[in-house]
Amino acid sequence: MMRHRTLEHRFVRNVPRELDPGVLYISMDYATAVHSCCCGCGERVVTPFTPTDWRMTFDGESISLNPSVGNWNQKCRSHYVIQHSRVLEAGPWSEVQVEAERRRDKKAKAAHYSEPRSEQPGATLPAEEPVTNTATQAKARRPLSLWSRLKSWLVG
Repeated sequence: MMRHRTLEHRFVRNVPRELDPGVLYISMDYATAVHSCCCGCGERVVTPFTPTDWRMTFDGESISLNPSVGNWNQKCRSHYVIQHSRVLEAGPWSEVQVEAERRRDKKAKAAHYSEPRSEQPGATLPAEEPVTNTATQAKARRPLSLWSRLKSWLVG
């Protein structure tokens, strides 16, 4: 049974350490949403926005997250959909279903992140450059990855 049937959304840069129940915090800077589990257990639920994780839709009034939120690593094992700021309870999953989804997710990430840039829509390959100290230094100065930014944001 879901304790929270609707979620208020708040666009923030940094998510607070203490979460207000019934609030979906959205950080576009860190490409993620965070909320307190809708079942009422109080566990922190993090849904990163990536091509292989969640997608967020804001229609000017409400928020939707896709796919569903399955809290398989939490004691409550709650499962729900957030659609137009409403929380719709979804059925429980068996351990077999959870493991199948984890394998599918791992394959999707491997396929997406190992794909050469030229195969990604709209991407072009940079000109070949010799591997030199300058090239290595340029790589070291790249902006932090989404995961690095998310980790630093969560850690504080």
